[in-house]
Amino acid sequence: VNNAGIMPMAAVSEDNRDEWQQMLNINVMGVLNGISAVLPIMHRQGYGHILATDSLAGYKVYPNLAVYCGTKFAVRAILEGVRQEEIKNKIRTTLIAPGMVETELYKSISDPKTAKNLVDTWHEENHALKAEDIADLVVYAIGLPNYVSINEVKIRPSVEL
Repeated sequence: VNNAGIMPMAAVSEDNRDEWQQMLNINVMGVLNGISAVLPIMHRQGYGHILATDSLAGYKVYPNLAVYCGTKFAVRAILEGVRQEEIKNKIRTTLIAPGMVETELYKSISDPKTAKNLVDTWHEENHALKAEDIADLVVYAIGLPNYVSINEVKIRPSVEL
């Protein structure tokens, strides 16, 4: 399960190149490194299942999140490519694309006011998923028989647009 990421928020015009590089290193290269680490093992055993936590931002671009969204679009493309390449090796992939989840991700937002606004939004009744909700989905996906593959799942709080 590839589940690491950061989400600094800023307009591209702010030219936060260090933050961009960090997002690419963690959000994209982290997934690639995880895949690279497990593929040889899965090839030897003749099966496997690679999961990656993405985001609804991998399907839609939001203001001040263009680079973050770009990393999440990349993860989606990478996992689909691995699915196509590794089908012959009985390696399944599952992309989990959550909406708002109450996690530590807000700590990677460099603007304190923006981070606080996000946390305040979570505290509205039922406005954020819990980490356990995503964990339950992971357990479900990996518990399916090997002939069943959930390729992509979008999951969001019921009140999220």
